[in-house]
Amino acid sequence: MSRPVRVLVIDDSALVRSLLQQGLGLDPGIEVVGTAADPYEARDRIVQLLPDVLTLDVEMPRMNGVEFLRRLMPQHPLPTIMVSSLTEKGKATTLEALEAGAVDFVAKPSADVARGLQQMMTALRTKVKIAATARVSHWKGRTVEGRKPGQAPSPGAMSDSTDKVIAIGASTGGTEALKAVLSEFPASMPGTVIVQHMPAGFTKMFADRLNQLCRVEVKEAVTGDRVGPGRVLIAPGDRHLRVIRSGGFYQAVCESGEAVSGHCPSVDVLMHSVSKAAGRHALGVMLTGMGSDGADGLGAMRQAGARTLAQDEASSIVFGMPKVAFERGGAEKLVPLDGIARNISRLLAEQRS
Repeated sequence: MSRPVRVLVIDDSALVRSLLQQGLGLDPGIEVVGTAADPYEARDRIVQLLPDVLTLDVEMPRMNGVEFLRRLMPQHPLPTIMVSSLTEKGKATTLEALEAGAVDFVAKPSADVARGLQQMMTALRTKVKIAATARVSHWKGRTVEGRKPGQAPSPGAMSDSTDKVIAIGASTGGTEALKAVLSEFPASMPGTVIVQHMPAGFTKMFADRLNQLCRVEVKEAVTGDRVGPGRVLIAPGDRHLRVIRSGGFYQAVCESGEAVSGHCPSVDVLMHSVSKAAGRHALGVMLTGMGSDGADGLGAMRQAGARTLAQDEASSIVFGMPKVAFERGGAEKLVPLDGIARNISRLLAEQRS
């Protein structure tokens, strides 16, 4: 039997530290080896206790969670789950933390605290165990800075792109993977639809941040949005995103519904809809993430004639969704993260020929 995941809880509130310690301790596969009231104490506890995973409060006095991560990850990379508030400031800081190396986050309940706390702890226990498998060694010696958009792929690959759709699925580690891919897209890239597993309230801010970094327009999807060249639509955190063909163009439909493949929004829902709406005019991509959401949908896209690929193990934070998609035959091949955009452009050019 494998040993429990060793967790260090970092939070300036003694009450929150106690709640997290008790809640995580309900899972026999998790051992809270210690707590720390601030990043300075945490630094010493990390050396003493050698935890596998950290839980880190976003907003703390003396040094916030983001600044702590920016200092920690280049020296001592550790899988970290952020514990975030749902305030606008808290959301923004959480996204900065993901850029600084955090693997994932949970949101503190803002209403119906008793029920919300139970749901948060269930999510945290799951995410801590996923984080224990995450690859973060690439942060060693790395500096955190804004990424500048790279060179555009060949314009020839992008022409005549109005009838094409790119569908992308991502989960754990996906926010940074998506930033790396989308920042390489030229302004003429075919319409792109994305499901990134993320709670409601965070997807709009995530889309807005990407929009500032990319040559394409990036926005949170709403029903009726047109899917076309130069536009990227990200599924809202509490809605399934589907693509339909309406006359001569593609359109987004966002609807609430039961979780599919364990998630709402679901990559499977998106990709199945794209397989029906676009068929061989589509291209599917599976990025880093835990579980199997999207594997069947990507398979349906490939069967309908779409070209498909998935992120490789070495560059994935968690090699779950890409692995299952590839093993089930949905993804044609595995590609390093820094080659995804280039391969998308190549496959689009092949579709034209």
